[in-house]
Amino acid sequence: MLINNYLEQKDKGMQVPGKYKFIVQLGKALHTYGVPSYKSQLYLTDIAEKKGIKGSFMDTPTWINYVFYEEEEQTYNYVECVPPGELNLGALSRIVEITNDVLSNKISFEEAKTAMERLKTAPFAYGKLTELAAFILSAGAFSMILDTSWASAITASVIGAVIYGITLLAQKSGYIRSALESLIAFVATIITGMLSLRFEQINISMTILAAIIVFIPGLSITTALEEITSRSLVSGTAKLFDALVSLFKQFFGVVLGLAILPLFIDLQPNNVVNDVPEWLDYIAIIVLALSLAVVFKVRTRDVLYCVIAGFISFYTTTLFDFAGILVSIFIGTIVAVSVSKLFSKITRSPQLVFLVPGIIMLVPGSKAFIGLSSVFLDAGGAHSNMGSQVLYIFMGIIGGLIFSGSFMDRNIKKVSSKSMLPA
Repeated sequence: MLINNYLEQKDKGMQVPGKYKFIVQLGKALHTYGVPSYKSQLYLTDIAEKKGIKGSFMDTPTWINYVFYEEEEQTYNYVECVPPGELNLGALSRIVEITNDVLSNKISFEEAKTAMERLKTAPFAYGKLTELAAFILSAGAFSMILDTSWASAITASVIGAVIYGITLLAQKSGYIRSALESLIAFVATIITGMLSLRFEQINISMTILAAIIVFIPGLSITTALEEITSRSLVSGTAKLFDALVSLFKQFFGVVLGLAILPLFIDLQPNNVVNDVPEWLDYIAIIVLALSLAVVFKVRTRDVLYCVIAGFISFYTTTLFDFAGILVSIFIGTIVAVSVSKLFSKITRSPQLVFLVPGIIMLVPGSKAFIGLSSVFLDAGGAHSNMGSQVLYIFMGIIGGLIFSGSFMDRNIKKVSSKSMLPA
C-alpha cells in the first residue's frame, strides 16, 4: 500500500490537498475549542461523507490523525500536532453551530470555511475591565458561599484583582505562563497569610480557595468525565490526568506558601465567625455564575441560561445535603445534566456550555474543602475524612453522568464503526 504522509511542519511548507483542507481545518477548530474527542470524530466522519470522501479520524489530547482513502491501493495520512486550546465556551458554541449548520445543509462548505476564518479573530472576550470585575466578584462571591466572613470575602476579592494582573503578565511572558497555576496559588497564600495577622476574621484556607476558583479546571474535568463515561478511554483518561496535574500545581503553590510563611510570621488558624447574612448566598450564587460566564467567555445570549443552570445545580445539592455528600452530589449532577440538555435544545449551544457552570457549583455546595485549614495548619483532626469526602464527590459526579444517560449527541447521525478509528 502506498502511503503519503502529510505531517504538518510549517518550516517545510508542506500542504494538505485542497479537497481535504476543510476537514483538516474543522478538526483543528473542534479540538482547539474543547469539543470532546468522540464527538469531533463523529463530526469529521459525517462531514467527510457529505463531501464524498472516505476517511478515518482519531482525535487525541495533543494530536489529530486524518486518514483519507482514495483508492484501495492509495491512502493519504495527515497527522497534526494540536496542543490543547484555551478556555473559550463562546468559540466552542460557535464552532459547533457551524458544524451542525453544514450537516443540516443550512450553509455550504465555502460559507463554513469563511465562518471558521472569522472565528479566529472574533471578539469573544468581554474587555479587560469587565474581566477584572469578574475575577474580583467571583472570588468574593465564592467566599460568601463557603460560609466564611466579610473579612475573608473582601480579602479574596482583593487577591482576585492581583491574580488577574498576573494572568495579563502571563500573556506576555512564557515563563510566567508555564508556572501560572502554582504562582497564583502561591501569591494568594502569601497575601492571605500576611493579612490574617491584621484581620483575625480571615479564614485562611477558604480565602485561598475562593481567590483561585477561576483556575479550578472545571471544563477539563467535565470533558474528561464525559469522554470516560462515553467509553473514549484514552482521550478521557489523558484529559483527566492533565486536569489533576493542574490541581496539583495549585496545591503545590498553596503548600509552598504555607511552608514559607512560618519562617517570617507565627501563622495560626483563625477562629472565624460567619458574619455574612444567610440570605446573601442567593445573591452570591448569581454573582458567581455571572462572573464565571465572563471568565469562560460565554456568549451573551447564553449567560442567563448559565446562571440558571448554576443556581439550580447548587440549590439541588444543598436541598439534599441531609442525605450526605455522595447522594447530594449524585442528584445534583443528574439535575445539572438534565438542565444543560434542556438549555442546549433551546439555544442550540453545546451542552458543555451549561454543564460546566452546573458542575462547578457542586463544589461550594459540598464539604470537600472544609478540612483544608486543618490539613495545612495542623489545627486538629478534622481533616481525617477529607480524602473520603473528595472521593465521594468524584463518585457522585461520575455516577450522575452515567445515570443521566448517554452523552452522545443525538443530532449527529450514527456512523458505521468501519468508518472510524476507535478512540
